[in-house]
Amino acid sequence: MSQPIIQSVLFSKPAWELYEIYLDPKRHAAFTGGKVKISAKPSSAFSAFDGLLSGQTLATIPGHSIVQRWRSVHWRKSDPDSILVLTFRSVGKKGRIDLVHLNVPQHDHDGVTQGGRNTTGRP
Repeated sequence: MSQPIIQSVLFSKPAWELYEIYLDPKRHAAFTGGKVKISAKPSSAFSAFDGLLSGQTLATIPGHSIVQRWRSVHWRKSDPDSILVLTFRSVGKKGRIDLVHLNVPQHDHDGVTQGGRNTTGRP
């Protein structure tokens, strides 16, 4: 099993707005640059990055956290799904997203790690 991917990024938007951006298909797509299908509804399917990622939203706590099951088109059929946990926190007037991504296959670990990082500080 690969090491968990753990990242924290501070943004200029407040935490509650970051949560809403992530779950709004149009705003999420504007931020990531690819088509997105997503919902806060438990057990709902999602896809992102023009279908390169897909999975299921497992649980949400409004304004606070999102848990998803993920698969990449780059993964082998024998690779199990991964679990992504996003936590949204306020830091003064800014917001921080803390990300923990578990069970990412070793052969795509670097790609997922680098692809998930946005260093602009702007959603």
